[in-house]
Formats: sequence, C-alpha cells, structure tokens
Amino acid sequence: MPIEVNTPDKLEYQFHPVSGNVFTFKVRSPNDAHLALTSNPVEEDPMYEVFLGGWSNSKSVIRKNRQKPDVAEADTPGILDGGEFRGFWIRWYDNVITVGREGEAAAFLSYDAPDLFPIHFVGVCTGWGANGTWLLEESTAPSAPSEPAMGFAPPTSGGGPGCWVPAANGEIPPTSMEGGFDGSEQLYIARAKHEGDLIPGKLHPSHGVCYVAFGGGEHGHNEYEVLCAGGGQWVPVQDGNIPPNAVPGGETAEGEPLFIGRATHDGTVTVGKVQPSHGCCYIPYGGEEVAYKDFEVYVAM
Repeated sequence: MPIEVNTPDKLEYQFHPVSGNVFTFKVRSPNDAHLALTSNPVEEDPMYEVFLGGWSNSKSVIRKNRQKPDVAEADTPGILDGGEFRGFWIRWYDNVITVGREGEAAAFLSYDAPDLFPIHFVGVCTGWGANGTWLLEESTAPSAPSEPAMGFAPPTSGGGPGCWVPAANGEIPPTSMEGGFDGSEQLYIARAKHEGDLIPGKLHPSHGVCYVAFGGGEHGHNEYEVLCAGGGQWVPVQDGNIPPNAVPGGETAEGEPLFIGRATHDGTVTVGKVQPSHGCCYIPYGGEEVAYKDFEVYVAM
C-alpha cells in the first residue's frame, strides 16, 4: 500500500528511503511539488532536485546542488492539480535522470548526470503557496523474485543480476532495467517465449509488447517478463568471447543458454539475445532479426 504524506507550504523536505533506480508517486498540489534525490536523508551536496509545476504551475525543472541555472527544464502548463492526484516517475540509470508521467514511457525531463552519486533517499515538499498530499510507494524493489511463468526456471537468482517480473501490454514494473533507447523512448530488458525458446529482447512500452529476434524476424509478444532491480552492467564483447559472469536471460528449446545483449543500430540502442554457439548478438528491429558481431552483454557485478 502507498504511504500517504502531507507536506505544508514550507519547502521543507521529508525524506524517504528508496531502493532500485526508480521512484513512483502521486501528488495532489496546485503547484510546486518538489523532490530531492540524495544519498542521505538530509539536504546536502551533492543532490538533485526535481521541481514539478513551478512558476505558477507552468514549468518543471531539474536543479543541481540548489544552484541556478537549472540543468534541465520543460514547459508543463497545468501539470499539477490541487483537486486530484497526478502520477509520475523518476528514474536514474546509466548516469541519466529522467522524469515522466504515470502511464507514459517517454520522459518530459531528462538530464545527463556524468557524476551521478548513489541515490538512497527521495525527499518531498511543497511551497510557494501550495500544500500537498503525496502517495509514495513503500519500496521500489519487487517483493519477491518472479515465478517461472514462461515455462522455464528463472535463469537468475539473488539480488545481484536482478529478478524477472511478469507483465503485459506495455506495463513497466517498478525498478525495470533500462536497456536502450529508440528515439526519445526508453527500452527495457525483457524476455518472452517464442517457438519453444525463452528469448531476451526489448520491451517497447508504447508498442505494448516485448520484441524478440527469432528465425530472421522480429516477433512481438504482449505477455512477457521484465528484468527488475538488477545490479549488473554492460560490457563490450570481442571475438564472441562471453564473460563468465554474463547473465543468462533465457534458453533455446534444446537447452542452450541465451544471454542478454544489446547493439547500436540505426540510431537506437536495442536489446536482444546473445547465442554463444553463433558468436553474435541478434536484435529485433524493423520486423527483422539483425546480427551483430560487435555488441555489449549484461554481466553480474
């Protein structure tokens, strides 16, 4: 159940612990709903702030270390409402902070933060004439690893590489691992069952499906699993040498493990499958299965 938090017109942050790399919330306020991303439950540098509905509910910004100029801004007239809750998410991944509306995959605020620090707390407050009511998720981490809903045992376990969470129709579970980009839209690490294989691929939220590569084609599935709460990283692969700590994301019907890979293609960064016996990464794109000899693979820390 969400935690309800009331914030007076004081611009004084109330801090709450977070895990993973996403914070989801709803807020009811006429203007100026502020959030602070910090390592500790206090206002201190370094910190990033997200101001929603500032400047009389006309603009939203990201600010670093309480200093102007703001590092990102967007015109967002009427983004908040004092009479109803509005839902949002904030993600921090791969040194990028993104902010978006509930139900929308594309962010309306984004900032490349090369010196991003570990974020363990999010503070909330309201001010500039506004009181607020917030509904905050108690934890951003899934409560338990997923069951083997796709018909195979989960290929990962424990907290390092993450866990697989069932979803459908473009749903993005909390702490979903971002794997790439297609234009302004974020893509997530997912997998789906196809022709007896359990295949890692890309969740394309606005399309409502997970795409996987198989048999020369790109295949969309509206039921899938998403990798969540992962603590791994991407490393380049050369000459088909898969690192020993590569995270299995599925397997073929014959039992060969398939790993999670990605490649840059046509201006996108697209998640696909690495099949060791083939020495390449296959990505689903534009209706086709595209093979890359130079790619990255997702490894456990």
